[in-house]
Amino acid sequence: MSDGLFPTEAELDGLLTGPDSVAWRCTSDVRLYAAMLYPLLLQVAHPTVGAGVTDYSDFERRPWDRLLSTIDYVSLLVYGGREAVPAGRRLREIHKGFTGTREDGERYHALEPTAYAWVHATLIQTYVTGHATFGQPMRPDEIERFYAEYRGLGRLIGVRERDLPPTWPGFGEYFDRMVSEELVRTRAVDTVLGTIRKAPPPPLPVPDVFWRAARLPAGQVLWLGGIGLMPRGLRAHLGIGWTQVDEAQFRTLGRLSRSLTPILPRRLRITGPAQLRLRREAIARGPLGSQSAHAA
Repeated sequence: MSDGLFPTEAELDGLLTGPDSVAWRCTSDVRLYAAMLYPLLLQVAHPTVGAGVTDYSDFERRPWDRLLSTIDYVSLLVYGGREAVPAGRRLREIHKGFTGTREDGERYHALEPTAYAWVHATLIQTYVTGHATFGQPMRPDEIERFYAEYRGLGRLIGVRERDLPPTWPGFGEYFDRMVSEELVRTRAVDTVLGTIRKAPPPPLPVPDVFWRAARLPAGQVLWLGGIGLMPRGLRAHLGIGWTQVDEAQFRTLGRLSRSLTPILPRRLRITGPAQLRLRREAIARGPLGSQSAHAA
C-alpha cells in the first residue's frame, strides 16, 4: 500500500521507462559527459543543497566519485527497471540524515521538498539543454514526453507530483524563478569550481577520441560545458567569469559534438545499459545497493 509519498504497485508500470521511451534514448548519450558539471553547479548553488554537499560530501578529494554516483543513480532510475524502485527508496532514506545549518544561519534538512525536487529538476534541465548544445536536439513533442517521463521517475525517489509543475512550459517558469530567486554562490560552488579545472579524464567508457577531438583537457571540457550552459544572468549573479574566448570555445565544442550525430554508433548514444552492467558491483557496494544510509 502506498504511504502517499511513493507510487503504488499499480502505478509502477506507468512510471518505469523502457526502450520505447524518450528518457531511455536521451539520458545516456556519451556527449552529455560535457554537460556533467552543469546540474551539479545548479544543485550546489541552492543554499540547502550546497550546505549538504559542504557538510557531507568529499567532492574536493574525490570529484569523479561524486559524479559517478550521479551517473549510477540515473542509470538505475532510467535503465534499471524494477531495480529502480528499491534504489529510489534507499536514496531518500540516505538523505534523512543530512541536516545542519546553512550559510545564512537557517537550519536545513536535505528532504526539504523544494530542495529535494530541485536536484531532480536540474537533471531534467540538463538533458534538454545538453542535447540542444552537444547532442541531437529534442523536438518539442519529445521534450514534452521526456518531461512527463522524468517527472514520473521522480516519484520513485519521493519527489511528489505537486513538487514540480505538470507541464514543460510550467517547468520553464519554475526553473527561471528558482534561478532568479533561490540560487546563490555558496561555498560548495567555490569548491566545485576550484576542483573541476584540475580533473583528469573520467574513469568511464568515454572514447579517447572524444577528448582528442575537442583538443582540450577533460577538466576544461567539463568547465566549458558546465558554465556555458548556464543562463547568462546566473553566471553574473554567481560571479563566475566568462570571456569571449570561453564563449567561442563553448560554441566550437557544441558544433563539434553535434556534428558527430550522423556517425555516432547507437552504443555511444545509449550507454546506460552498458554503464549499469559495468558498474553493477560498485553500485551494489554503495549506498544505492544496500540498506545502510551513508554519504556517497
